[in-house]
Amino acid sequence: MKETPYTIEHFEEEESFEIKEILQKYLRYWPWFILATIICIGLGVAYMRYAPITYSSTAKIKIIDESQEVDIASSALSLLGGGSKINLENEIEILKSYRILSQVVKELNLDVSHYVVGNVKTTQIWAPPFQISKRIMADSLQAPKPYIIKLDGQGINITDANEKTYISNLNSPDQEVDSLPFNISMVGGADPSFYKGITYKVVLSPLKSTVLQLAKDLQVQATNKDSEILSLSLEGVSMERNEAILNTLIEKFNQDGILDRQLVSQRTLNFIDERFLYLGQELDSIEGGKESFKRSNNLSYIEADAGMSLQRKSETEEEVIKLENQISISDILKETVINQSDYGLLPANIGIENASLNNLVAGYNEMALEREKLLPTVGANHPTLQNLNGQLERAKVNIIKSVNIYGTQLKNSLRQLKLEESRAGSVFSRLPEKEKMLRSIERQQSIKENLFLLLLQKREEAAISYAVTAPTVKVVDYGLTNDIPVSPKKTMVYALSLLAGMFLPFAVLYIRFTLDTKIRERNDIEKVTTDIPVVGEIPFFKDVNKKLELNDRSIMAESFRILSTNVNYLLDDKDKGLAKVVMVTSSIKGEGKTMLAHNLSLAYASLNKKVLLIGADLRNPQLHNFYNISVNHKGLSDYLYDPGMNWKDCVVASGADNPSLQICFGGSISPNTPKLLSGSAFEKFITAAKKEFDYIIVDTAPTMLVTDTLLISKFADATVFVTRSGLTDKRLLEFSKNLHKTKKLKNMAYVVNGVGNGKAKGYNYGYGYGYGSEK
Repeated sequence: MKETPYTIEHFEEEESFEIKEILQKYLRYWPWFILATIICIGLGVAYMRYAPITYSSTAKIKIIDESQEVDIASSALSLLGGGSKINLENEIEILKSYRILSQVVKELNLDVSHYVVGNVKTTQIWAPPFQISKRIMADSLQAPKPYIIKLDGQGINITDANEKTYISNLNSPDQEVDSLPFNISMVGGADPSFYKGITYKVVLSPLKSTVLQLAKDLQVQATNKDSEILSLSLEGVSMERNEAILNTLIEKFNQDGILDRQLVSQRTLNFIDERFLYLGQELDSIEGGKESFKRSNNLSYIEADAGMSLQRKSETEEEVIKLENQISISDILKETVINQSDYGLLPANIGIENASLNNLVAGYNEMALEREKLLPTVGANHPTLQNLNGQLERAKVNIIKSVNIYGTQLKNSLRQLKLEESRAGSVFSRLPEKEKMLRSIERQQSIKENLFLLLLQKREEAAISYAVTAPTVKVVDYGLTNDIPVSPKKTMVYALSLLAGMFLPFAVLYIRFTLDTKIRERNDIEKVTTDIPVVGEIPFFKDVNKKLELNDRSIMAESFRILSTNVNYLLDDKDKGLAKVVMVTSSIKGEGKTMLAHNLSLAYASLNKKVLLIGADLRNPQLHNFYNISVNHKGLSDYLYDPGMNWKDCVVASGADNPSLQICFGGSISPNTPKLLSGSAFEKFITAAKKEFDYIIVDTAPTMLVTDTLLISKFADATVFVTRSGLTDKRLLEFSKNLHKTKKLKNMAYVVNGVGNGKAKGYNYGYGYGYGSEK
C-alpha cells in the first residue's frame, strides 16, 4: 500500500514523457504543417472566389380551415357543431405534388435555365437580355440540351452540343431558325451589341426532371407543432428566381383550393336549375287545377274554423306537409343517385333533415373530387382509381339504403299523422266535401311552393359561395431572401481549410510512422528490449569513410568519445594488464559497423590508450578503404593461414596523427573463412595481442548473414551490436535478442548509427558547450 503513490506518480511521469515524445516527433516536421496550412487556406480562398453563391429564400402562409367557412358544402357539418381540423401533412404533400409544381414550372418556364459563362465558373441568372420561346412539347425532351449563345450587332449566334452554329436575324425576330427547338428574341428591344463579349448558356431540360428536382429542392414544414403556418424555403444562386418560384407556388396552391370549393357550388347550382324547370311545371298545373275547381264550385274564400279543434287540425296538417316535403326531397335525391353513372358530384344539403344522410353525401362528394383530380394523371385501369370507383359505388349503395330507410321512417310517421288528421277531421265532418278537396289542392300547392322556395334559397347560397369563395391560404410573408448566403460560408470554409492544413500532414506522418518498421532512435530499441542497454547514438554524416582527427572536437568525435566511455562500463576489471576485447558486429550489411569500429578505436587512441583495430570481416573487408590501400594487403587471414609467422608482421601503424592506434587489416580474401576462424590461430593471435595493447577492437561480419562472428565471439569482453537509423528493421531486433539470450554474444549492447539523417541540430546533445565546437 505504501508504494501506491510512487507507482501512480511513476505512471504519470511515463505518460507525460510519452506525450512529449510524440509531440516532438511531429513538431520536427513543422515546415510541412505550415506549408500544408498555406496550401489549404489558398485552396479555401480559391473556393470562396469561384464557388457558386447560394441564397435561401423563405415564404410563410397560413392554411385557412375551410370547415369554419359558411358555405353550402359545409353548412350541415357546421349545424352539427363539427369542424375539420387542419392536417398540415396533407397540405405539405399537396404543395409538393407533381400537379401543383408542374403548373409553377410551366408558368415560369423553369425547364429553360440561363447561365453566364465565365473563365472559371458558370453562374445561373434569372433575367437574361433575350427571351426563349419553346417550339416543342414539354414532354418531348428526354435529356437536357445545352446551347451557347453570343450576342453582337449582327445577330444572335447559337451553338448546340454538336458544335453546330445557328444565326438568328435581328431584323426578323419572329422568323424561326431551322432545326432549333425554340425561338429567341431580345427583351424590350435591348441592343445586343451592348452584351457583346458575354457568353450565355441556355439549357432546355425535360419537364418531368425539372419538376422532380424542384420537389427535391423545395422544403416545406410547419413553424411549430401547434401552428397552422407553413414555412416554404428554397435555396438557389438567384434571389429573384427563388422568390418568383415561392410566390407562384403560393398563388397556384391558393387557386387550386378555391377551384375545389367553386366546383361543388357550381354542381349544386346546375342541379337546382334543373329542378326549377320541373317544379315550375308542377306549380302551374296545381294552380290551374285550383282555379278550375273554385270556378266550377263557385268558391271564393274558406273561413278558418275557430277554436282548439281548428288549431289542432292545422298543426297536424303542417306536420303532414313537412313529412311529405321530406319524402319528396328524399325521392329526388334517390332518383339522382340512381340515374347518375359517371361518379359526378351529388347535390349537397338540399333540405333533408337527416344528418347521417347529409354526411354520406358530403363524403361521396369528397371522394368524387379526389377521383376527378386523379383521373387526368393516371389511366382508367390504375389501381388507385379502381379503388376509388369501388368506394364510390359502395357509397352510392349506402346513400340509397339510407334514403330508403329514411323514407320508410317518414311514411310511418306520415301514416300516424294521417290517422290523427282523420280523428281531427271528424270534427269538421259537417264541412262540405268540396272544402276537403280544396284543402287537398292547397296542400299540394303549399308543398311545391315550399320546395321551390327552399331550392331558391339554396341556389342563392350556392351562387354567393361561388362568387365570394374565400381563399385557402393567408399569405404571412411573400418570398423573402436573406442577403447572407447559406453556401459557401466563409467562416466554415476557412476553418475547414485550417483544419485540413493541420490534419493532412498529421495523417501522412501518422501513416508513415505507423507503417515505418525501421529503427529511428534509441527509444525504438528500448521499447523492444529492456535488458540490453543502448550505449550510444552516432549522428548521421554524409562522408561515411570520415575518420576522427587528432584533437577533433566535432559532434561526431564527441559522440564516439561518449560511446567509448559507455563501452568501458560494460568491461569488467578482471585480467588487469591485459587488453579488453570489444567486438563490433551487426545484423546485416550496410549498418556502419566498420566505420563505427574504426572511429571507436580512434576515440580510445585519442585518450593515449594503445589500441589495436582488427578487420575480422574476411569475406567483405571494408577497413582498407579508410587508408586507400589494397584489399590484399597482408593481414589477419594471412596469419590464420600461416600461424607460424610473427603476428606483428600483420599489424601496421595507422599514421603519425594517431600513433597510439595500430591496425590489422583483413588480408587476402580466403575461400574458406569459417575454417580459418574456427582454428586455434585466432585465439593465439588474440592472446598475444592482449599483452601488448590496452584495447582490441574487432570489426566482424554481420551475424545474420554468416557464422564467422559467432565462431570468435567467445574471445570478446563486450559486444557492440550496431543498428542503423532508417535501415535496420525492428523485426531484426528479435534475432539479436535471441543471440543475447542464448549467450552467443557476450556482454552485448546496442549502438544506433546514422541518427538524424543529417539533421545534427536535433541530435547534438549539447556537444561543444561553446568551447570551440564545430562551426
